[in-house]
Amino acid sequence: MAADIFTSLDWSEPPKDMSKPLQALWWLKKGGLRVGPEWEQAHLIVQAMEGVQQFDWVHALMHWIEADMGNADYWYRRAGKRRATASVSQEWEHIAAALSDVTRH
Repeated sequence: MAADIFTSLDWSEPPKDMSKPLQALWWLKKGGLRVGPEWEQAHLIVQAMEGVQQFDWVHALMHWIEADMGNADYWYRRAGKRRATASVSQEWEHIAAALSDVTRH
């Protein structure tokens, strides 16, 4: 399960050796997949690398979290992706698994 790579959620910051898109996902999970200070921290990460597919994909999820579906759809298109699941938490799992190269059997 993708969440296994996020066992450090009780830390004050994500592990430094975690990729930047995964760090953004870490912040989102730490913030309970809600808009707040952790969401803002994740947004800073993805905004810094706009135009890079992995960052744009996480950016899409972020705007889904804030219920701005038009903006979310824009970022999904920029990432060349579509929503793959029916809920934010399932989508977080899907993206985290893909970006961490986790395979499910």
